[in-house]
Amino acid sequence: MPVPESMEMFVDPNRCIGCQSCVQACSECDTHKGISMIHLEYVDRPHSVQTVPVICMHCDSPTCAEVCPADAIKKSDDGVVQTARKPRCIACNNCVIACPFGVPKMQVEFQLMMKCDLCYDRSSVGLKPMCASVCPSGALHYGTRDEIEKLRPRSKPLSEFRFGEQTITTKVNMMVPREAPQLSIDVTDSMFDEAVGRGEPTNLLEDMLDGE
Repeated sequence: MPVPESMEMFVDPNRCIGCQSCVQACSECDTHKGISMIHLEYVDRPHSVQTVPVICMHCDSPTCAEVCPADAIKKSDDGVVQTARKPRCIACNNCVIACPFGVPKMQVEFQLMMKCDLCYDRSSVGLKPMCASVCPSGALHYGTRDEIEKLRPRSKPLSEFRFGEQTITTKVNMMVPREAPQLSIDVTDSMFDEAVGRGEPTNLLEDMLDGE
């Protein structure tokens, strides 16, 4: 079995079939209090049923932790950004607002921010997170770089995202077409159509699925 440090999470939007298996399995992780830390987003809901799983991207410099006034959010030595610690979390929602990926959720019943921690009780000892262990289509894969290159020869992992002038690198990888020229995804550039005069909104995930 590969050591935990060599294991990575890969999200492949093209492969999501919307079965919700990951959502159900996530709630069964021992540390999640019966609550799912993953959800599915529609890529272009008015025109398609295509979905994509949304998990924490585990940023190298996590904005959620940087804006927490109570120092409740910690990143482990292996790069996993943990759910807020109950004794410290003051339920201020700063992390919910600040996360560029829209991941943290405030669980009102617990007065606690909870989010994907890659099922840390499992992944820290080399086991797959619950979502990756049940995904039937491979939209969520937990393994090594060598494994994903063999499994997805027409795709490549991307872990750098731009939000305007800010560049964010992540522990979790997004799979994009191998011929895609970009080294990173500029989220803000994808928010509006190139025809600025029309101002029609577009969708980052839709562009990725189209291989643009």
